[in-house]
Amino acid sequence: MMNFDDLNISDDIKCAIEDMGFKNMTPIQKKAIPESLSGRDIIGQAQTGTGKTVAFSIPILERIFIPDRSPQAIILCPTRELSVQVADEIAKIGKNIKKLKILAVYGGQPIGKQTRVLKKGVHIVVGTPGRVIDHIERGNLDLIGVERVVLDEADEMLDMGFREDIEMILNKTPRQRQTLLFSATIPNEVKSIAKKYQKNPKFIKIASNKKNIPKITQYSFKTSNKTKFNDLCNLIDAWDIKLALIFSNTKKGVDFLSKNLKKNGYSVDSIHGDMTQKIRDKVMNKFRNGNINILVATDVAARGIDVDDIEVVINYDVPQNPENYIHRIGRTARAGNRGYAFTLVTPQDNHNLINIKRNYKVKITEKSVPSSKEIESIKNKRVIDEAIKIAKKEDLNHYIKVIESNSKGNVSAVELAAALLKMVRKN
Repeated sequence: MMNFDDLNISDDIKCAIEDMGFKNMTPIQKKAIPESLSGRDIIGQAQTGTGKTVAFSIPILERIFIPDRSPQAIILCPTRELSVQVADEIAKIGKNIKKLKILAVYGGQPIGKQTRVLKKGVHIVVGTPGRVIDHIERGNLDLIGVERVVLDEADEMLDMGFREDIEMILNKTPRQRQTLLFSATIPNEVKSIAKKYQKNPKFIKIASNKKNIPKITQYSFKTSNKTKFNDLCNLIDAWDIKLALIFSNTKKGVDFLSKNLKKNGYSVDSIHGDMTQKIRDKVMNKFRNGNINILVATDVAARGIDVDDIEVVINYDVPQNPENYIHRIGRTARAGNRGYAFTLVTPQDNHNLINIKRNYKVKITEKSVPSSKEIESIKNKRVIDEAIKIAKKEDLNHYIKVIESNSKGNVSAVELAAALLKMVRKN
């Protein structure tokens, strides 16, 4: 097993990597880092969570010339959340490099603050394409000295309509630069960008990491377009979910779910790409702090979500791309916790579900959506089970006397208990 000590890199970086608790390299790191250090362009196909940020950060940091305070590397990311995450990771790896300056630039933050930092000089810029272009057009960011460009989550950036922005940025950098492209999937649009802007790239494909999947219990539920929303509500009610992330394939779908779940009394909010960064940050803070129980999101908006206590991921829509299924369900079962993944499947979705099972050999057990009658029974049992726990663990003598003294005449102790159950259920 190859580890970081085997790499021909500085001791400053090796020490930082060790402090981060990394020793052996992941497959993408093992294959990409030596090629990147040699100066070769790379196309790396790897899912989120495989360690690709470290894979491109080490070669970038190894080649930074500190006395030159102009940008020498730029990393483009689809979202603000991912930009901040990547910048933080690079800062950790480069913590022992004196006077190293890294800046994340993105919309939703006052541009003046970013401008002041850029004017003072930075070595590495991480940002969303729109805000990077904004700084270029304002004269705050000159890419003439950039030696390395990274396109992180390239498929997501292109899905979000950033192709024109990405091309404009690449055209502002020197032609002899090194270009590293990382993407979970390699659709034709990604291939087109690679062909146009890379020189003889090394293609590296990493199989999905299935080690984390067994911790997640996965169920599919047959439904129809007509009953789908009611079935979703029944699942939420039956499982007494404390913290759930629900995925829809479209922004319109996210808005529909958020609006109608709120109407049905659920504690819910939503995020998608059309929302301002300020609103998205506010919603994410509510979710992290437990002020809402349910977050509805699109795949793109969910990039960068890292909340340890998500109990259930619900695919309201089956993702069309099998790899997105793995990205989605990976949001639960974090920090050693168990997790669940529920997928609602209409007849039109069967083909996509079959592709997911075939590609990833995952066990997705088919279950029936609980009926209203079954949910009533489940909710009653939940209250009774909790009461039994209390009865076994706590001293209830005082409460027994209260019940006995008030269960006279026509009302028995059992009838009184039933009435109390009804009161609890109503609340």
